[in-house]
Amino acid sequence: MISFNYIADPLIKCDHEKVYYPSQDTFLLIDYFKKKINETYFDGIKLNEIENILDLGTGTGIIAIFFQMIKSQNQNFNPMIFASDILEEAIKCAKKNEMLNNFKNQIIFLQSDLFKNFPDQLKSSFNIIIFNPPYLPSSEYIKNGKNKQLIDYSWDGGLKGFEILIQFLKKAKEFLNLEKEHYIYCLSSSRTKIHDVIKNIIELRYYNDIIEKKHFFFEDIFLHRLRYLKG
Repeated sequence: MISFNYIADPLIKCDHEKVYYPSQDTFLLIDYFKKKINETYFDGIKLNEIENILDLGTGTGIIAIFFQMIKSQNQNFNPMIFASDILEEAIKCAKKNEMLNNFKNQIIFLQSDLFKNFPDQLKSSFNIIIFNPPYLPSSEYIKNGKNKQLIDYSWDGGLKGFEILIQFLKKAKEFLNLEKEHYIYCLSSSRTKIHDVIKNIIELRYYNDIIEKKHFFFEDIFLHRLRYLKG
């Protein structure tokens, strides 16, 4: 089967210092999908089963745009692509990058703190959700009650480093299409207690696979693939 390793990464520009620019963790996700999407399957799920994909915390929009690129080259892959972010600046940046990559109004953008501004009609609708969360513990500066800057939303995962991920997972099950095969892809860091991360994931009734692990500078980054266990 043909994979999409040959596809170039999307063109990305961003003039906002408040928006997280693609880094090693971003490309860990993209490189995984390049290996796991072909003309028939998305990581083992039949393409014609996938109706909606959500890139949560989209930042510059690179992952959503990457899926739109595959969609434009694979007639069997025809989901609606959604992208959301807490920052208005990120949404503006992502929309510009959509245009930069020769797409216009094809990705659906939502400004939202996790799922707070999502309309009810999107519940039970997503087959694939990707979330590159803020996964580092709060700095002493933020712990001591100093003003949190907008760029801090891209890395500050809470006092333990994974509170934002857990908040996301508590609500994500409402937006997954549990009647079909589905996956959540998310990241965590060795700078948090990975065993505590996994324990919390399991307690929320998700089946957890760590499908990639890569060392970058001062930490290991883990790519998790989750399925919600009904019943």
